[in-house]
Amino acid sequence: MMEIKIVGSGLIGTSLALALAEKGHRISVQDTNPSREKMANDLLGSRSGEGESGQPDLIIIATPVESVLELLREQYAQYPEARFIDISGLKSNLLLEVARIPGLNARFLGTHPMAGRELSGPESARADLFEGRAWIITPSLQTSPEFLQFVHALLEGTGASIFELDPGLHDEQIALVSHLPQVISTLLGVELSHVEPEELTLAGGGLRDISRLAASDPDLWATLLTMNSRELLPLLESLKRSVDKLVDRLEAGDREGVREIMALGNLGRAKIPGKHGGRVREYHLLPIVIEDKPGQLAKIFRECEAIDVNVEDLTIEHSPGQETGLVTLALSQSDAVKLHEHLNAQGWLAHSPRSV
Repeated sequence: MMEIKIVGSGLIGTSLALALAEKGHRISVQDTNPSREKMANDLLGSRSGEGESGQPDLIIIATPVESVLELLREQYAQYPEARFIDISGLKSNLLLEVARIPGLNARFLGTHPMAGRELSGPESARADLFEGRAWIITPSLQTSPEFLQFVHALLEGTGASIFELDPGLHDEQIALVSHLPQVISTLLGVELSHVEPEELTLAGGGLRDISRLAASDPDLWATLLTMNSRELLPLLESLKRSVDKLVDRLEAGDREGVREIMALGNLGRAKIPGKHGGRVREYHLLPIVIEDKPGQLAKIFRECEAIDVNVEDLTIEHSPGQETGLVTLALSQSDAVKLHEHLNAQGWLAHSPRSV
């Protein structure tokens, strides 16, 4: 058991506090906002070290990137024997600045969990937020093998998969896999802001999925996008060229040209790896019609447990006032066939699985 101090009680900081407390560590959360700090420590319950004085073994800076360096200086001056990590979304400039602080570089390791929600604050925290997610660490030449191993073990305990990257490569790849999707979702949200709510009555799951990130914190993302503009701008220029190409082909009525663009989109989408950064799996979708009453989803999962099948993902579609809803489970092909036969034998309205 370690004494761990987390500075910052937002979604990531509080979720990390909950995840580490489950492993037996003594956690205290500090925040400049007293109400957020109190909620985070209340969520920890008896595992909270709120108000305790002493020497923390590890201090985690879990604040937006623009305040990380100042907090590192402050905490290092107060606890020079502690070790430090951060969870901010950009690394190159931070590590350059940390290297200028005598003694800190060997005691600091930059990290970045690829996890989050469009919701913020300690009230949105979840202990399982990092399970199955990538967690990037960016060691420097001064990072000792022992400290590196320690951080690996600590973060793997949250259920995350650890990846080591050069800080510059981190910022470049984050621009593609995180910042560009945020921009696209936000720009779609901008277009939606121009219409009346009744014009979106027919909106389905696709619009909701793509626009989900548009609900993200504007202040946080304005900082991240501005600070990483060097890496992001070439991607936006490329996106602009793709939009122009699509416009040209639509104006020309070039159906085959439009189809080629759509096919390229299929190819790019297929390159996204599966869980834990592994190979993409060929899932099968199993649609199940359920009654609109409490406990139906729990019953389905009990049936899954009874025959030892693993659900990888699910979607739920239900219209207000409708007596039934549709739950679609994503499973491996063998599990989909097995569950389909089992559910129908138990009287459920399970329909034939299809591949994706």
